[in-house]
Amino acid sequence: MANTAKRRKPSGANESFRGFPEGKMTRPLKVTVIGAGSNFTARLVNDILRIPGEAGGTVALVDIDRSRLVMMKRVIEKLFTHLGKDNWTVVATGNRRKVLKGTHYLINCIEVSGLACVRWDNDIPARYGVDQCIGDTIGPGGLFKALRTIPVWLDILRDAEDLCPEALVLNYTNPMNMLCLAAGRQSAMAVVGLCHSVQGTGRLLAKRAGVPYEQMTWECAGINPLAWFTRLEHGGRDLYPLLKEKARTDLAGKPADPDDAGDLVRKDMMVHFGAFITESSGHLSEYLPYYRKRADLHEKYCRPGYEGESGFYANNWPTWRQQADERRRAMVGDRESIDWPRSYEYAGGIIEACEKDLPFRVHGNVMNRDRGGGPLIGNLSADGCVEVACMADRSGVNPTRPGRLPPQMAALCEANMRLFDLGAQAAIDRSKELAIQALYLDPLTAAVCSPAEIRKMTEELFAAEADFLPGYR
Repeated sequence: MANTAKRRKPSGANESFRGFPEGKMTRPLKVTVIGAGSNFTARLVNDILRIPGEAGGTVALVDIDRSRLVMMKRVIEKLFTHLGKDNWTVVATGNRRKVLKGTHYLINCIEVSGLACVRWDNDIPARYGVDQCIGDTIGPGGLFKALRTIPVWLDILRDAEDLCPEALVLNYTNPMNMLCLAAGRQSAMAVVGLCHSVQGTGRLLAKRAGVPYEQMTWECAGINPLAWFTRLEHGGRDLYPLLKEKARTDLAGKPADPDDAGDLVRKDMMVHFGAFITESSGHLSEYLPYYRKRADLHEKYCRPGYEGESGFYANNWPTWRQQADERRRAMVGDRESIDWPRSYEYAGGIIEACEKDLPFRVHGNVMNRDRGGGPLIGNLSADGCVEVACMADRSGVNPTRPGRLPPQMAALCEANMRLFDLGAQAAIDRSKELAIQALYLDPLTAAVCSPAEIRKMTEELFAAEADFLPGYR
């Protein structure tokens, strides 16, 4: 997507579906979802079906898990009926090449190994003292998810180049940065990575500051998973003094609002580094060397669930998948409602903006370079992937140039980008040695392990997950 970059500065305006006129689309669409068993699929399709003036089309579902594929097809058919959409059809297959031709929008939601590697990703590093909460974006868990996923992802993009080269590819799969980075280095497809952490965190900050989200002006830039709200205002008033004062009382154990006393890692980072970060405290604690390397620090800053619980993802992911399957059966059986409003996920808004040629601001993951080859964020590597404000319209998804980050924020982003650089290349080259070198540079792993320990841990992970890592040498 960097090839379509325009030299714009972010406006500070918020993303909004209400701003779209009631225009009509000029063509039926074909939207293909790879990894259709994902939790994203039904809500993303609902968002598309609820676009005012849509002209119908086809939803093509692709998944190698036949049972989840069949069930998702039934859910989408149920949505068609519920919304009265007789101008849409749905097809389902385990072979993506059968349906890619004619695709206008390709949504990627794949999970390569299902449940098979979740425990290894968590438990092997834990034996070396690497304590992960989520482990799907950075660290040993994130790296090995990238090593399993990127080769499959690049095969998907090669098929798309062959069968639907004009399609816009919207990626929802983690690790977001490494997947988009690999795509930027290897594929000619227009790819943008979409995460909901920016818009979700923006709403959270508005609530904490006691201002309407729609009236808040903000700018956010960095990388996924370290994007910073560098500007946060309401009516020309800087909201950070208020938010920092609240954070200090929470960190001192004297919260004014007991219902919002947690999220301590993000609050501590805001106090010390100057701005709030997009990811949850649990995710964020893994991207830094500060909070998970000693038991006393973990006890002080981390809390249950997404706020930093050890092994949270590994311990709960099997149950979450089972619950998702049960909910889908309940939807099809009319035991659970599918009457959903449009969500604030970006895919539907991007599709509407592109089809109606109406500008819509999103925060997307793109290569850090504009048409001239210069960086979008001036003090981050131009060969990396960044998360910046982008304007979507008929020309595509066009990144803006936020300029330079404050140096302390750029330095933390760059530390993560060093792992992403080697991790993505390790997956492209199927190189065990590059993977080992990537983990040498991981902030949390390096805070608790020696290089020799990191090498031994990485070799153990390769041995345990060999069935999902073909061709690595």
